[in-house]
Amino acid sequence: MTLTVHRPGDLTAADRAAWTALQSKAHLEGATELANPFLSPGFALATAHERRGVRIAVVREGGEPAAFLPFQRSAGGVGRAIGLGVSDCQGLVHRPGFDWDARDFLRACGLAVWEFDHLVGGQAPFEASASGSFPSPVMDIDRGYAAYLGQLHAQSPKFTRSTLAKERRLGRDHGAVRYVHDERDPRVLATLMRWKSAQYRRTGRSDRFAHPWIARLVRRLFHTRSDSFAGILSVLYAGDVPVAAHFGLRSERILACWFPAYDPAFAKYSPGLVLHLRMAEAAARDGIAYLDLGRGRKAYKDSLKTRELTVFEGWVALRHPVAFGHLARRAPVRALRNTVQSRPEFFEPADKLLKHMGRIRSRAQI
Repeated sequence: MTLTVHRPGDLTAADRAAWTALQSKAHLEGATELANPFLSPGFALATAHERRGVRIAVVREGGEPAAFLPFQRSAGGVGRAIGLGVSDCQGLVHRPGFDWDARDFLRACGLAVWEFDHLVGGQAPFEASASGSFPSPVMDIDRGYAAYLGQLHAQSPKFTRSTLAKERRLGRDHGAVRYVHDERDPRVLATLMRWKSAQYRRTGRSDRFAHPWIARLVRRLFHTRSDSFAGILSVLYAGDVPVAAHFGLRSERILACWFPAYDPAFAKYSPGLVLHLRMAEAAARDGIAYLDLGRGRKAYKDSLKTRELTVFEGWVALRHPVAFGHLARRAPVRALRNTVQSRPEFFEPADKLLKHMGRIRSRAQI
């Protein structure tokens, strides 16, 4: 077994094809999660245009590619999962039966520590160092949209009836409801980003689109298209007016939900929920197995999910001063955040305070 580290642009076409082939065949080996678009060469290449230090570790067995790990590396040897902070799935894409030693992997990559916060399941050598595990809800549509809707109705008949009734009411009040699964107008993407920024501010969260590199990355991914990977902008219209939109990433079998938002003027119609149902219907026709809603506590995810995956947070570290220093800075912050988010008696007051501060901030900007 040999491991080499490359800049994304230096990967050969054969290596990129082998990487994509591993993802395409993952479901046949019971490892569908490895087909997540955040683990694809397309996401790595796009991120490399916006962030320094992006590298790809390529492991070969018998001269043939056996595994690929995209990561970001600082000059001091601190490693992070690629796109840490915006990536919703991280880990090693590998052939069936491949095994590795996590710390030997770090040494070969020139890293003192490798940090992750959405590590895909089934990566035991990395999971052994995880500090926590978290549910990541999904919407299963591999048996078709009708089967999904039937399961949703069985789980929560009142929710399903109410959401479908709101869609009909939206059409009566504001014109025919129209859904575009793959909208190509960049002006609508800009509208979505404005809605999302306003939502972040309104709820007291950090505005991701205030970071220029994230905005550039999303726009770059919007223009990235291949059979195995693409950025997908899905939009719900009432008449000719967009009322909800979502930008996410698609592989051959998974649609990774990423940035959903809606116009608050239409909030009473729950356009975000209607949008997700329409997304599921269209994705099922395209052969998608499931929509990955991503880690995080959200009422709409609980309403739409059919099951949950598990993702992991933590780091693999060597006994090295750089690793000790990094963990001393990062571990307390992560521990405090996870404690607040996992305890309702802490989370609910903190959430209310953030929303109150968000309202103050929003009024100050008017």
